[in-house]
Amino acid sequence: MPVVTAFSVVSADTVRAILDADLPGVVDLVERTYLRHDAGGTVNPPSYFLRFPDDPAARIIALPAALDGEPGVAGLKWISSFPDNLDRGLPRASAVLVLNDRRTGFPTACVEASVISATRTAASAALAARALAGSARRVGFVGAGLIAARIAEFLAAVGIPAERVLLHDHNPDRAARLAERVDRAEVARTAEEAVRESDLVVFATTAGTPHVTDADWLAHRPVVLHISLRDLSPQIVLGATNVVDDVEHCLQANTSPHLAEQLTGNRDHVHATLADVLTGRFTPPGDRPVVFSPFGLGVLDLALAEVVHGRALAEGTATVIPSFFSGLHPDR
Repeated sequence: MPVVTAFSVVSADTVRAILDADLPGVVDLVERTYLRHDAGGTVNPPSYFLRFPDDPAARIIALPAALDGEPGVAGLKWISSFPDNLDRGLPRASAVLVLNDRRTGFPTACVEASVISATRTAASAALAARALAGSARRVGFVGAGLIAARIAEFLAAVGIPAERVLLHDHNPDRAARLAERVDRAEVARTAEEAVRESDLVVFATTAGTPHVTDADWLAHRPVVLHISLRDLSPQIVLGATNVVDDVEHCLQANTSPHLAEQLTGNRDHVHATLADVLTGRFTPPGDRPVVFSPFGLGVLDLALAEVVHGRALAEGTATVIPSFFSGLHPDR
C-alpha cells in the first residue's frame, strides 16, 4: 500500500516565479491540457457557485478536476470573486488549490491559486488569439485590471505584439496605470472606441449582465476574447462565430452564450470548441466576428498546479509539513 507522504504549501511568490520563468511553456501546457480534455483524458465536473443573498456580486466557486495518467492527480480550486474588494484596496479574486493523490485520495499540497487562475486564464486567451487571429495590429482591452495585464503579457509572449493598444476601464486611473506598463498603450475614451478601433478585442471586466448591445461595434469582424463572459448581448452572440472551451461548462450561469441559448432554445450558435480549432477540425469562416468565450476549466488550473508543486518540491521552495497527517498508520 502506498505510504502517505508529507503535505506541503506553495506560496504565491513561488507560484509566480515558477510560471513567469517560461510563459510560452505555460501556453504550451495549456494547449496540451485542452487537447487532453478533448481526448477524454480528464474529469471536469460542473463548477459549484456559492452565492450570498446580501451580496449578489460576490461569489466563491469550487472547481473540482482530475487528470488521467500514472499516477494521475486530482484537485479542487476554491476561488472567490468579491468585486467590492477593489474599493477596499484588495484584489478582487483570491484562491487556493488542493492537490490530491489519485491512488489514495490524500491531499498532498495546498497551492496559492489566484496566480495560477490568472495565469491559466491569460495563457488560454493568448492561445486562442494565436489560433484564431494569428496576429493583430491593434488590440483593445475593455477592463484594465489584473487579468487584462496578465493577458497583455501573454500576448507578447506568444508573438502578438500590437502596433497600438487601447485600454478602457470604468475606472480611468486603472486604465492609465496599465497603460504605463504595456508597450504602445493608450487610454481609450470609451469602450466603444476600444472595440471599434481594434482587430483583437479583450473583454476582462466584472460585468454581471451584458453592456455591449450594438452589433455595429463589431462590424469590422474582429476576434473577441470574451474572457469575462457576460459583456455581450445574446443578439451579438447570435451574429458571431462562437468558439468556447467546453460547451456544457460555458452554457450555464447566465453567460452571454447561455443567454443566447435561453433566447433561442438551442445551441446552434456554438460553432466549435478551441480544441476543434487547434486540431484543424474547424476554421472560422471570416464573414463575421469570432468570439471566444472560455468558462475556465478546472483541469487547466490542475495541470499548472501539478507542475508548480513538483518544481517547488525539487527546488526546495515549498513549505513541507511532515506531520500534517499526525498519527496516520499506513498499514491500517
